Amino acid sequence: MNNYPADSGSYELLTAIGKGFDDIMTVTLGRCKRTGHQVAVRRMNLDNCTNEMLALLQGELHISKLFHHPNILPYKATLITNNEVWIVTPFMAYGSAKDLMNTHFTDGLNEPTIAYILHGVLKALVYIHRMGYVHRSVQASHILISSEGQVYLSGLRSIFSMISHGQRLRVIHDFPKYSVKILPWLSPELLQQNLQGYDAKSDIYSLGITACELANGHVPFKNMPGTQMLLEKLNGTVPCLLDTTTIPEEELLMTNSQSAVDSGIVESSAACDMRTTNGEQVQHPYNRTFSRLFHNFVELCLQREPEQRPSAIALLNHSFVKQLKLRVVEVLPDLLRPVTPVTELEGADPHELRGMTELVSSLDQLEMEDWDF
Repeated sequence: MNNYPADSGSYELLTAIGKGFDDIMTVTLGRCKRTGHQVAVRRMNLDNCTNEMLALLQGELHISKLFHHPNILPYKATLITNNEVWIVTPFMAYGSAKDLMNTHFTDGLNEPTIAYILHGVLKALVYIHRMGYVHRSVQASHILISSEGQVYLSGLRSIFSMISHGQRLRVIHDFPKYSVKILPWLSPELLQQNLQGYDAKSDIYSLGITACELANGHVPFKNMPGTQMLLEKLNGTVPCLLDTTTIPEEELLMTNSQSAVDSGIVESSAACDMRTTNGEQVQHPYNRTFSRLFHNFVELCLQREPEQRPSAIALLNHSFVKQLKLRVVEVLPDLLRPVTPVTELEGADPHELRGMTELVSSLDQLEMEDWDF
């Protein structure tokens, strides 16, 4: 028996938790009446869709049926009701990695947490690349974490096949549709759009940008005009992890500094604002030191020339990832403390159906701006 029936009457819709796809898609928290499981329901009104949007949606749904991997967000049911397409997925109680940074880790996640998250993303990318696809939208908002601590990669709408007429192409040239918001994560060769094209190594560059995003609390090239961003990337400007090894010591001690930290690339002579409490100097948010292994991992991902970047499977064997000994579900929930998944409510019995009224109230307090599943 299907635990996620393709029938709108089988789901109770509770509250909207986000928008996406040029704001024509609404993500709604729901409950499957049959099982009591929380679900996320992506609802898209067909009247507001262009033919191009419908083609993208159709391609995404085809991919979702083709892919089966423990680190790729599963689509449990697809249905049409009242001229809306509904896509039902499991509800991710920790939200996305971007949600975690927006609400709790504004200066970035700690290194062990990032290592476990990237490990899950890499396993998903190995599978995607073996299947002959390029993801093209690796970023923190597309990394989702379940209540058990399992890492899932979403964002399948931008995915593109490198298989044509039964043959695997060496490179592709397609530019992702509706990609204005994801430009900071895209590789130089994808943005350049020349005859040389790009391949799966483009995702590796995006992974490096995402690693910086998770560590620094914001994406490199943040708020930079698109043309300037393109020039920076083509000229070989390489983002980095912001810590004591990349920010000069004198700048870590400055009380009123402003710099390229806002864009995530340390090139100027200042770092970022020193925080003060009651007029007293406090520790600089980037007065930390990431390991040599983490720096090397990021440097390899962000090589200007794609052929110099490792493959996803090679990065899975990088010492930064290989040092992880325990399964992610055994470690990640503890690493994310004091954050708790929104399904874990005070006084609730973990073996019984949790109170959905309190859950809705908890969600209202979060700033979930990018639930683009």
